[in-house]
Amino acid sequence: MKLIEKVFNPTGKNHVGTLIFFHGSGDTGNGLTEWLRFLLGKDLEFPHIKIIIPTAPVQPYAPMGGENSNVWFNRKRIEMDCPEIRTSLASIYDTVNEILKRETSQGVPPNRIIVGGFSMGGALALHTAYHLNRDLAGAFAISSFLNTGSIVYDSLGCVTEDERLPDLLMFHGERDTLVPIEWGQTTFDELAKLGVRGQFVPNRNALHEIKKEQLMRVIEWINKIIPEPRDEPSPSKL
Repeated sequence: MKLIEKVFNPTGKNHVGTLIFFHGSGDTGNGLTEWLRFLLGKDLEFPHIKIIIPTAPVQPYAPMGGENSNVWFNRKRIEMDCPEIRTSLASIYDTVNEILKRETSQGVPPNRIIVGGFSMGGALALHTAYHLNRDLAGAFAISSFLNTGSIVYDSLGCVTEDERLPDLLMFHGERDTLVPIEWGQTTFDELAKLGVRGQFVPNRNALHEIKKEQLMRVIEWINKIIPEPRDEPSPSKL
């Protein structure tokens, strides 16, 4: 399945990394782009990293009574203890893998690809980095959670002790009433038990939203994981 994408190419000469940023349920790539632009006062851009902000497919969404919405996958209810609909997840897995394969075919290795997202988009980022492709550089999630008994946990249960896992950065608003912070903290704790290293950052005044301070820390974290090279040729030119 080919998705509509907002793409921001590197502002510099070298393309040595890729960021895939997934929006929340009911939003679009355009909507997330405008939100980030509002917070930063400009587009989210890097001199050396390409940014892909895709739009989720339109499909029936059970929490909205089965009405069509832009969502990455379907679920019965927005509850942590609700089982995943794995057939729905499998469909978006194929699409995400297509994006990853396209980037690697253009010379960007998996360890220079970061996935992240807000709310449902953050959950998809966790599925991507810790179930689909554990060779990625890292994952971030804002106001997100994994369901109890998630397939992600099953997948990580097969990890060997010497396997390097993608770095993780999670943010969650303490005043989030749609996705309680306890769900995010529990998700982080479960991932940590399975070998994932990272940081969980509570935000005192945040609701179910992206705050500028979160975004600035994400940018700093991305630059640390995929630093801008000095006199390095682009992978596509090697």
